[in-house]
Amino acid sequence: MPKYLVCVLVVLCCLAAPARAQEGAAPFDNDLQRFAEILGTLHYLRGICGSNEGAKWRNEMQALLDAETPSGERRARMIAGFNRGYNGFQQTYRTCTPAATLAIRRYIDEGLKISRDLTARYAN
Repeated sequence: MPKYLVCVLVVLCCLAAPARAQEGAAPFDNDLQRFAEILGTLHYLRGICGSNEGAKWRNEMQALLDAETPSGERRARMIAGFNRGYNGFQQTYRTCTPAATLAIRRYIDEGLKISRDLTARYAN
């Protein structure tokens, strides 16, 4: 399932590219910020649950930033979302537990939903 999330992320990044030419917030910025938070969460939780993915989720966040090329406050909000996801779970989980595994599944599902919704709304 994470491979599917990565594929959807690539599509999402391509869809977001036209918005970067505009000043200010894009209509999907809240979704992108939530998606960034999910990437931060997965970066932390998958790491403590022995996924051996290294910096995969951080790299996906970097790919999102590279594709969207937000500047100023937009960029700061996206990065803050990633850090909020990472730090929030770092304070809660020190080891992989059944609850952490469940959280991973739920966040992957939510990330997939956000990706699908954005693709459906902005793919034209």
